[in-house]
Amino acid sequence: MIPFLNRVITKSLQRITGNSSKNTANVAIEIEHGLVDALYIFLGICSAAIGIEGFLIPSSFIDGGVMGISLIVNALTNTPLSLLILLFNFPFLIMAYSAIGRRFAIKSIIGIVCLSLIIHFVPIPVITQDKILVAAFGGLFLGLGIGMAIRGGAIIDGTEVLAIYISRKTSLTVGNVILLFNILIFISAAFFFNREVALYAILTYFTASKTIDFVIDGIEEYTAVTIISEYSDAVRLAIISKLGRGCTIYKGKRGYSPTNDPPEDRDIVYTIVTRLEMSKLKTEIDKVDPDAFVITSSVKDAKGGMIKKKPISKIK
Repeated sequence: MIPFLNRVITKSLQRITGNSSKNTANVAIEIEHGLVDALYIFLGICSAAIGIEGFLIPSSFIDGGVMGISLIVNALTNTPLSLLILLFNFPFLIMAYSAIGRRFAIKSIIGIVCLSLIIHFVPIPVITQDKILVAAFGGLFLGLGIGMAIRGGAIIDGTEVLAIYISRKTSLTVGNVILLFNILIFISAAFFFNREVALYAILTYFTASKTIDFVIDGIEEYTAVTIISEYSDAVRLAIISKLGRGCTIYKGKRGYSPTNDPPEDRDIVYTIVTRLEMSKLKTEIDKVDPDAFVITSSVKDAKGGMIKKKPISKIK
């Protein structure tokens, strides 16, 4: 979809400007990414609105983060939720401008304003009032919305911005700040409502946070593998022919030498596979060199290169 969109935009710009320079191509890329980001943000706003109006509000449920504060105040004061979302996120948008950047802040302002307008003007029917389903699917739709907005380069809940800002000023990590912030919200829910509401809020937040991780990290998680072996070329061929994956070779030196000999040159093999392919990769490495030094690390997302598996028949 994206390469097709890029070609259409590039050709349109070339017709308009009569210029086929690199600048035109760069502008086309900017427009293409802007349109994709806008689509992510729009879908995220719609999903979050369904989670809030279709699940959480009718059952007086809350979530963590700024959205949770807005829902608590809405339940206690009957102040319109759309107005509360704007008011409580405003300080975090200022933080976003200084801590992350103007473009991010502008996109976030647009996202939060659009979410508030949809919640205020678009009626969404109640989907269910079963408490377990509300907690599970309310958190799912809300987390999906927040995650897709982040994929589009914006926020519709300012908790992450607050966490980034505080982590830069203190020794706390982003995860610690978010955890402490939400603990205070759940304690407030238990105080103002009851313990049952607080427990359901924790369940909603857990579902939402896992959905956010799923959306941001990508549908298919990858594992980066670094292999150091005396038989690096055989390992490389095994990765290509047996797994249908690409790999990169970079130069290194063997640092350990019990006799203090000069370091030996080594070709280091680097590849990226899915978690489901790790067992197969380890098997192929052991066939070549059981003593190979293998390092693995998680990869949040990846694109380009030979990320998509190639048919082995074509490789051979």
